[in-house]
Amino acid sequence: MGLLKKILDRFRRGFDEYEEDWDEEEAPREIDFDNSEQRNDYVRNCLEKMADATKELENLNFEYNMVTSYLKDMEEIEALPPEESEQLKDCARRVSLLQDRKTDFMGRPRRITDEKYRMIERIEDEVDEGVTKITEAEEYQELIRKDLNRLDGERHAYLYRKSEVMRLISDTRGMAVICVTALGLCALLLLFLQYFLEMDTKLGYFLTAGAAAVMLTLIYVRHTDAKRELKRVETGINRIILLQNKVKIRYVNNTNLLEYLYMKYGVSSANELTQLWENYCIEKEEREKFRRAELDLDYSEQELLQILKCYQVQDPAIWLHQTEAILEPKEMVEIRHNLIIRRQSLRRRMDYNREVVAGSSQKDIKALVERYPKYAKEIMKTVEEYEQKFNTKS
Repeated sequence: MGLLKKILDRFRRGFDEYEEDWDEEEAPREIDFDNSEQRNDYVRNCLEKMADATKELENLNFEYNMVTSYLKDMEEIEALPPEESEQLKDCARRVSLLQDRKTDFMGRPRRITDEKYRMIERIEDEVDEGVTKITEAEEYQELIRKDLNRLDGERHAYLYRKSEVMRLISDTRGMAVICVTALGLCALLLLFLQYFLEMDTKLGYFLTAGAAAVMLTLIYVRHTDAKRELKRVETGINRIILLQNKVKIRYVNNTNLLEYLYMKYGVSSANELTQLWENYCIEKEEREKFRRAELDLDYSEQELLQILKCYQVQDPAIWLHQTEAILEPKEMVEIRHNLIIRRQSLRRRMDYNREVVAGSSQKDIKALVERYPKYAKEIMKTVEEYEQKFNTKS
């Protein structure tokens, strides 16, 4: 939660120097920044995006540190002197051999491949959490799609209504022209009747004036109502655009999260991971029966753990299930490659939230201050109030 405070502090420190440090950025279309409510909604929207990015960054930092820890363990193992490395490989070779014998003993139709089994075995403690995360992310993705479709429908409805109102405004103007023209023609006709035919046209003047007054009044009322409706519709369109931008950012974050979880667990859906987990549990139970009879395997594994602990490996238990990486450099390279890809994915997501989401929101507020310096104090007050509210919640 301290990350958002740092972002806001940096924003306040740069406030007095925005003319030098920030490029001018055009304000979002159709926002009336002279309107206090719209201006505050815009600033709060930017601050909420910064808060969302901060929360996402905290989660990503935890995952990033864990992946980095795995990579450091690999570096520790590869940096061992030749004699110690050979001792580790001998122990790993025994463990690997006993594991292969166990697998041969259990020669039967498999419910799950060895590759998937080892993959789930490495992340066994995370599977329940992974299923929950993927399920929540998939459900949230569907909700976001529905929100985007709903907002898109509302936006098109507003745009259609806007075109109708614009047409109504144009029609009222045309009607006013027609009414004035008709009034002029009637006046000319009455003048002709009065002076050339010497007829009494007083009643005609009164009727013409009355009809013109009624028609012009009706046209003016409709025109005024249409202008008010146009302003309301434009405000609604602007609100929907802001909401769409916010939802789209959440969609990008959630899509990246889903892609990362799918890559991490080697699946394409929560149902697949659940089925994989159920098959794994059955397979593990059967293998565990044989494991209990293999005391020498247990002893060798304990020995390998002890050796790894001596070499300051942070998570030695994980190497029990990937001894091939200790014995085969290619396997080690492949695991490292997968971890690096995971870390790069995390870093891209961290950079996106730090630079694109939080950074662009900062720039938006800076640009607003630069464009409307008369509202600078009010904007900074909104920022400080939001920071206090955010700190209270955290």
